[in-house]
Amino acid sequence: MPSIDPAGLPLEQKVSLLSGRDFWTTKPVEAAGIAPIVLTDGPHGIRLQRDGTDHLDFYDSLPATCLPPAVAVGSSWDVEVARRLGAAVGREARALGVTVVLGPGVNIKRSPLCGRNFEYYSEDPLLAGMLGAAHVRGLQAQGVGASVKHFAANNQETDRMRISADVDERTLREIYLAAFERIVTEARPATVMTSYNRINGTPASQHRWLLTDVLRGEWGFAGVVVSDWGGVNDRVAALAAGLDLQMPGTGGASDAEIVRAVRAGALDEAHVDASARRVAALSGLVTEAGGELPVDEHHALARELAADCVVLLRNADGVLPLARPSRIAVIGDLATSPRFQGGGSSRINPTRVDVPLDAIRALGESVTYAQGYRTDGPGDDREALLARAVRTAAAADVAIVFAGVDKETEGVDREHIALPAEQVALIRAVAAAAPRTVVVLAGGGVMSLEGWHDEVDAILAGWLLGQAAGGAIADVLFGVVNPSGHLAETIPLRLADTPSYLNFPGEAGHVRYGEGVMVGYRYYQTVERTVRYPFGHGLSYTTFTTDALEVSLTGDDTATAHVTVTNTGGRTGRHVIQVYVATAAGPVRRPARELRTFTKITLRPGETRTVDLDLDRRAFAYYDIELHRWVVAPGDYTIQVGENSAHIVAEQSVALTGDSGHRPLSLDSPFGDWLHHPVVGPQLRRSLGGGMTEQSRKALEQNPDLLESISSMPIRQVLSMAGTRFRDEELARLMELSR
Repeated sequence: MPSIDPAGLPLEQKVSLLSGRDFWTTKPVEAAGIAPIVLTDGPHGIRLQRDGTDHLDFYDSLPATCLPPAVAVGSSWDVEVARRLGAAVGREARALGVTVVLGPGVNIKRSPLCGRNFEYYSEDPLLAGMLGAAHVRGLQAQGVGASVKHFAANNQETDRMRISADVDERTLREIYLAAFERIVTEARPATVMTSYNRINGTPASQHRWLLTDVLRGEWGFAGVVVSDWGGVNDRVAALAAGLDLQMPGTGGASDAEIVRAVRAGALDEAHVDASARRVAALSGLVTEAGGELPVDEHHALARELAADCVVLLRNADGVLPLARPSRIAVIGDLATSPRFQGGGSSRINPTRVDVPLDAIRALGESVTYAQGYRTDGPGDDREALLARAVRTAAAADVAIVFAGVDKETEGVDREHIALPAEQVALIRAVAAAAPRTVVVLAGGGVMSLEGWHDEVDAILAGWLLGQAAGGAIADVLFGVVNPSGHLAETIPLRLADTPSYLNFPGEAGHVRYGEGVMVGYRYYQTVERTVRYPFGHGLSYTTFTTDALEVSLTGDDTATAHVTVTNTGGRTGRHVIQVYVATAAGPVRRPARELRTFTKITLRPGETRTVDLDLDRRAFAYYDIELHRWVVAPGDYTIQVGENSAHIVAEQSVALTGDSGHRPLSLDSPFGDWLHHPVVGPQLRRSLGGGMTEQSRKALEQNPDLLESISSMPIRQVLSMAGTRFRDEELARLMELSR
């Protein structure tokens, strides 16, 4: 983006750049060559509202391609899927005259109940970060800006405008900030959007540590920090903290607040200059609307990408892909009224919609249909619908039941993860009647499979796949596409098994992140909790084996994993190589294993390939809240290749030199830290011997374990209780040696 410096403008004009002209555009300063920019909703399509439309009318926007939402893209485990999707959104943004697209959303799926999980990628920050970075690169390569959101710890919709996410710094750094950090440092998005919630009591929009110290100071972010719409509590405090642009406009009210604060000496004008300079630079992205939307091309792309996101959860006796010819019964209202996106600000007005039943009929030879249930609520014909569905299923070779949650929308969290009771009853009745039963699930988050899982032959997790969902599902069912999706979030046996269960969604304005870093599979694997399907699970119509793993150290705390994989089946397929790291090194509790790198490859039948995957320093590090930095503890680390997070197929251990692990000592440091410090410890032991009273020396001789038993006490208390004659100068010298 070009460098535009509005610092010489009058204060009022500079301040005018820092809030919207209206709901979607910023104010221009024509004399300085600063054009207005248009920001609008994404992330998986363009929701550009018609002129004169009320801003909350989500259903009246210009037609655009509804590509697969993030819940689907996460299950692709494919950075190329994310990049191509971002590029398509960028092309449509340019055609419609949009400057900045609000997205991607990269918040972590802390609980399956979050009502906005369909807009987020994963429960794992590495997966979310790599996909989000690819999306931003694809989008911004089209000359359009991205707005990575929601920064940060926005993991629920309940009370989202005021809830305080109470979370410790290690958990923030390792789980909830990590995806943002990767995207900011690797993809350099034009903007970052703050979240509505508070973080440890401070609103995200005025959180200086978050917006200035970390985002700009540590990560080097040079773009614009923009508020979520209506997410500013105190405009002057937010500006001082590092929030540049308030959206939407406030009719000049917030501008006047800033001007008054500057003139009263309560706000340094340098804050105004810096933010105005960054907002002005966005005008370098502006392009005039023009050109036709590539409707047909992007619909075909939507179908291709969606098929790569489908997860084959179960496939007993190879019932899928469907044999031809075969008599197929399609059952369920969702087969004719598909759910392919969630509700709220990301709801796209699609250019067209593929209906699953139509797509199956286009590929099948004998297809019958029964509604089975009503998505608009139970009616008087419920029993008749069920009976007709059972008769239809009994007359077929295979029944395909389309099921899913009723609705998911921004602003409201889910109350449970169960399917509607009438759908469960339908699945069980059809499974009892049909020779073979396949269930296709549609929804923006985890759905319980309990009560019917073992009664069906195959299950496809179709998530929300965008406007071409019907065609993509048909392609997978008939084997036109070999499924290659893998779960980006764990499917538990019970909601009560989830790590945040007792702390979600909080109470009295606070939600405590009591599970710490043990989010998702990190928790399930660490406590050995059985789940229905683990993170990373996904089946194929072919088979793969990991033939070898070799790990070579490339530095004191970096390595490369060389993984050899073979396609042992009869079809070309795509395989995800998942590399985890397990360790008990260091003074903090570590998860049983953590995903540290991955890649997706295509292999022909019988083909073998060796892939090199680099493990950087962060793959072995934890965040030390006392040293305020990332630390690699000396010790053993096991590099593991998993079919998923629960099933490890190869592993190799390496010893890392790591960091010293010793922190500067003070009078408040535990005595044990002093005693075991490699430099200070030996000198301390000698000094103790010469500085003790006779009584203390005898007590130590009679109780040789005494030093260890008091190791957790601060040294100031130990010295006081022991009656030692330590000089202040000696203590100061030893503390200096520890640095």
